Amino acid sequence: MFFNLINYRQLIKNQVYNIPGWRTNRKIVVIESDDWGMLRMASKRAYEKFLKLGYPVDRSVYSRFDALEQNDDLTLLMDVLSSVKDKHGNPAKFTINNIVANPDFQKIRSHNFESYFFEPYTETLKKNQNSDQVMELYRQGLNEGLFQIQFHGREHVHVNNWLNKLRSGDRVFLDAFEEGMFTLNNEKGCSCRFECLDAMATYSGSDFSFIQNAIKEGTELFKQIWEFSSSSIIAPCYTWPSKLENDFKLCGIKYVQGSRAQREPTLINMRPSIKRHFMGQKSKEGLIYLIRNVNFEQAENANIDIVPSALKEIESAFFWRKPAIISSHRVNYIGSIVPENRNRNLVYLKKLLNRIVEKHPTVEFMSSDQLGDLIAKS
Repeated sequence: MFFNLINYRQLIKNQVYNIPGWRTNRKIVVIESDDWGMLRMASKRAYEKFLKLGYPVDRSVYSRFDALEQNDDLTLLMDVLSSVKDKHGNPAKFTINNIVANPDFQKIRSHNFESYFFEPYTETLKKNQNSDQVMELYRQGLNEGLFQIQFHGREHVHVNNWLNKLRSGDRVFLDAFEEGMFTLNNEKGCSCRFECLDAMATYSGSDFSFIQNAIKEGTELFKQIWEFSSSSIIAPCYTWPSKLENDFKLCGIKYVQGSRAQREPTLINMRPSIKRHFMGQKSKEGLIYLIRNVNFEQAENANIDIVPSALKEIESAFFWRKPAIISSHRVNYIGSIVPENRNRNLVYLKKLLNRIVEKHPTVEFMSSDQLGDLIAKS
């Protein structure tokens, strides 16, 4: 009863939040998936080690399931996407939001945690077991219309806070570092701030200049890797200061992916303030906000089929003549630590996609940048 009440309240909120903003009579579905390319849990061995050390890594789906993508993860995801077609005969498509770099742990250690160094995530892939075909599979997915790659950030770690933790001898972060990881779920629970994941949060003047440079370098590295520029960005943890949006624009970004709530960093207890956005809203720099209005994070609901609730949220979006933008992070589709996580969630994904096209035969699958272009032209 309590769970149903929460769901009912959420459905009411979805109706209200879908009212303002850009409208269309077309039934458009966009699936945005974050964190690809990012290091998370290093391996199943590391996971078991941390459990023995007493870390509650079993309480976070990201610690239990998420890891750098491997060949099978992409192959099986592509099989599902290619099996479902929209009214134009186009397959379902994922907007893969890419973290383009990870910390270079060896160099950082050699400089006693005083300086930061990173490596392109393509180099990280070379060190990862069973990831030797990942880049080839990404390019195949791009060519077949299954993927569009967009920019998520240079790295998914708040570098200044992270280095401060390491220099101060924080045992949690040092233990993670020993396994080639920059974050680890601890007694404080899953939190972007506590785990130093809010990479674009500005808590000081030095943070701001560092992150400005990281965005510039990150978008340049993105172009080197993919041979095209990203039109959109999704800030890690939905956290960024609005004054960074001018830097987004200078780097060629036109569209800002996000939830309805932007977390604006403040210096008060390092707690962000909340800034609301709506579909198609323009910033003062002319950037267009793309707002996620459907949740499909099946990994967070392992014992519950959330396809029905996702379908209700899609219905709400279409009722208010809004595109349905689905949030579905990488963690849902990774199987290197727990294969059943990936295998189970792909079944649910296929079920969701089939139900969408059955109920809405005129549906159109798009990527975030394609939707942004449509809104910009209207």
